[in-house]
Amino acid sequence: MPLPPHFCTNPMDLIAPLLKPDTMGTFTFHGWLIIEIFTDQGLVGIGNAALAPLVTKHLIDQYLAPLLIGQNPWDTEFLWQTMYRQTMAFGRKGVAMVAISAIDIALWDLMGKAARQPCYRLMGGRTKVRIPVYASRLYATPLDELAAEAARYKAQGYQAMKLRFGWGPNDGAAGMERNIALVRTVRETVGDAIDIMADAYMGWNLDYAKRMMRLIEPFNLRWLEEAIIPDDIHGYNELRRFGSTPIAAGEHEFTSYGFRQLIEARALDYFQFDTNRVGGLTAARKIQAVAEAFSIPVVPHAGQMHNYHVVMASLNSPIAEFFPPVEVEVGNELFWYIFKGEPKPVDGYIELDDAIPGLGLEIDETALQQFEVIG
Repeated sequence: MPLPPHFCTNPMDLIAPLLKPDTMGTFTFHGWLIIEIFTDQGLVGIGNAALAPLVTKHLIDQYLAPLLIGQNPWDTEFLWQTMYRQTMAFGRKGVAMVAISAIDIALWDLMGKAARQPCYRLMGGRTKVRIPVYASRLYATPLDELAAEAARYKAQGYQAMKLRFGWGPNDGAAGMERNIALVRTVRETVGDAIDIMADAYMGWNLDYAKRMMRLIEPFNLRWLEEAIIPDDIHGYNELRRFGSTPIAAGEHEFTSYGFRQLIEARALDYFQFDTNRVGGLTAARKIQAVAEAFSIPVVPHAGQMHNYHVVMASLNSPIAEFFPPVEVEVGNELFWYIFKGEPKPVDGYIELDDAIPGLGLEIDETALQQFEVIG
């Protein structure tokens, strides 16, 4: 189903006049990668990744799987370094790190199952009774629909929610007014006692972001997310110093080295890595530790169990993201269809069970019959 124009800003918007109105189609992920690692003791570890699954699969089959055959799954650091260094000439970030992440998540799932403990206990244990989550949707729909959706999340007990902007630099001042109308609608609907975040998904440039910063100040956003492209680290530093709204990003950054650069540049107020992109749980726990030392909260991108285990194991993660299931999938939440065990919130919180080992996921083999499966 095609998305409506201005559904969500994205990096393609700036060159949209040379392309087509539906620029968001590039970022609707209707494929998914599932990793299964089998041991000689009969255990199966499950990992996954959403980005470029066909390319990621080929990279794993060609370069990474042969490195793991016959190895001990408990040697996660050695295996991570082996995969990272083996692919360094063409990897380090992007698809290669996504592939390593998926494998690493499966290895941690294996360790949890072997130890009969949830993964978060292997990473330090429980730091929360339950995890507060924010409802992450609220795309640039008609204002009455947006208000109804925000009101529904408030009634369901969420204490925070995130909206998306729909207009960027090519839309000028009139587009800015439309963006502000989105923020104003949500704020007036939920009141001042609910946190609101807003996401530009890399669709702005620095000049436009500065102009928008002035306009969003009165609405007391918890953060402004991915206002500009991820490579413009110094642009993030300038934006962070420009206004009082906290700046969040990192979902498209990779490894502890990438986040060290963000720290050195004083670029962000919140880190938002996604565990199945950043380097798996092995990399995530390292970044968490460094971020805590610099008092930078970590709120991983997306829901999913691998991110919830990271949040549960660290006091430095005050909240987690949650994608509410919807009837028409726009391409970021296929995990709702292919896994059993993904938790759903009650009154704005999710709980993880101490008695479930590993990540707590199973593949829904029946649901997979709805898909084309490439083995």
